[in-house]
Amino acid sequence: MKGQAVLAANRLSQGYGLQFVFRRLDLELRPGVTALLGPNGAGKTTLLRTLATVQPPREGRLAIDGREVASEAEARLARRQIGYLPQRFGFDPGMRVRDFVQYGGWLRGLAARDLADTAEEALAHVGLADRARQKMGSLSGGMRQRAAIAWAIVGSPRVVLLDEPTVGLDPQQRLRFRDVIASLIDTTVLLSTHLIDDVDAICDRVLVMHDGKIHFDGSTDELKALDDPSMPGHAPLERAYMALLPEQERDR
Repeated sequence: MKGQAVLAANRLSQGYGLQFVFRRLDLELRPGVTALLGPNGAGKTTLLRTLATVQPPREGRLAIDGREVASEAEARLARRQIGYLPQRFGFDPGMRVRDFVQYGGWLRGLAARDLADTAEEALAHVGLADRARQKMGSLSGGMRQRAAIAWAIVGSPRVVLLDEPTVGLDPQQRLRFRDVIASLIDTTVLLSTHLIDDVDAICDRVLVMHDGKIHFDGSTDELKALDDPSMPGHAPLERAYMALLPEQERDR
């Protein structure tokens, strides 16, 4: 990959209490869609929270567009360029969809004068422009998830971090989700997921994480090349992924 990384982590460490979730992790992200695969407990959610500046790292360096995030003031500036959607996002059922998305922009520090226009653009991007006046509680699960993606991409952030965004979506809703993510051409997207077919459909790079370490970093084709017919799975990418996991993780 050429050019400067949009997001760079150098020897990044994070943990809770006396325990480290990951230590001295190096990672660079550039425009495109990168999948983050790994079993439960691998450290994926903690990594996303750290990259989103929600949780300051214990050790190491985090930089956005070459600018180090070394203080809370710098983290607030960085968040303007980071759209983060946690796996479990909260919302007020009585809030209008437009207001929900505008609130996401406000939290990231977007200028008040831009909130209305950027929210409309984000809702149009996910196909919810006609639902802007509806209340969040009246939306179907799939529409609510699309509203959450609009929350993450409002204001066209340089980096979008998505934690299991397709959980609970039916096949048709997942296809629409793929179209939305594929349309973020110039955006740096990191997508944490357990759904291998989504990875194969929309991702051009894959990270496999377990035990707090990155054990694979390459293209989807490079991962498929590790296909092991003796592994469980119905497709080359699934079997290759399983081959990278410790035996105890495969048996879960």
